[in-house]
Amino acid sequence: MIGHCYHRSNMSDILNEVYVATCDKEIYDFVESTGGKAVMTADTHERASDRTAEALLKIEQATGKKVDIVVMLQGDEPMITPEMIRAAVQPLIDDKSIKVSNLYADIKTVEAFEDPNEVKVVVDKKGFALYFSREPIPSRKKGVLEVPMYKQVCIIPFDRDFLLEYNNIEQTPYEIIESVDMMRILENGLKVKMIYTEKESYAVDTPEDLAHVIEVMKKDPLINKYLRK
Repeated sequence: MIGHCYHRSNMSDILNEVYVATCDKEIYDFVESTGGKAVMTADTHERASDRTAEALLKIEQATGKKVDIVVMLQGDEPMITPEMIRAAVQPLIDDKSIKVSNLYADIKTVEAFEDPNEVKVVVDKKGFALYFSREPIPSRKKGVLEVPMYKQVCIIPFDRDFLLEYNNIEQTPYEIIESVDMMRILENGLKVKMIYTEKESYAVDTPEDLAHVIEVMKKDPLINKYLRK
């Protein structure tokens, strides 16, 4: 699954380099064996953003180059596409006041809307996040059944300096409650730009998710561009 994420991300023409940040030697060795790049990080991180910040500094030290934008990609989204990465990154290139962005997409079923593995998001009229939750938000409990049902898609570009500043801020109460990195930003009065995508993306959190992705991937047009014959 991580191999799929790595090689599909590496197809993006907006990224200069792609690395897998891991604390697991087995994952590190696997990535290297496929011709990919990996960086070892501490095994104490509770959030993907913290691991990304450590990896960033190690990569900059090793290469002697300072980057502008860091794109955090989750290793459990094996059907990521280059188009999705570009859509997420472009706002930071076009508007220097935007320091972090996320993709978001429609949730197709009430079952998925109520699944705590799916991170839901509510977005304001200007396209910024109001709140992230593992609970179904907005509520359907008061009789309004047709509500906007959106999920976070974990392609998250950060302005480089903003990521390091963010990483030095203590975890916040709602971040801990929801187990969502982005809440630390919102709780400190800062903004997360949201970009809607119609592209299908599937996070793998359960054996059922895995079986579904395996089936969908059989018809995926990118597969043959990177899988070994």
